[in-house]
Amino acid sequence: MWVILGLIAIVTTFINLYLYATGKDYKLAMAMGLSFTALTLCSEYSLVSEWVKKEDWSLLGEVPNYGRALWFLTIVSILLNIAPILLERKGKKQ
Repeated sequence: MWVILGLIAIVTTFINLYLYATGKDYKLAMAMGLSFTALTLCSEYSLVSEWVKKEDWSLLGEVPNYGRALWFLTIVSILLNIAPILLERKGKKQ
């Protein structure tokens, strides 16, 4: 499930950037991108908690690698989704 939600988050982030580049209202796409990023993280957390409940320790050995990837991808998602707002503010100051 987290893969599907992650892919949706990526697609909505690119829609956000496209809408900004074409001068259209991008704020709904931005909210959707950030929301699906949060849902992806919740889904991944649920997956790991299921591994703990089942005491599947071999799968839990992979969690540190997932953690680093999730941190990185979440930060990238946040930065890409708020980039239009930051660019708009920078444009207004000039």
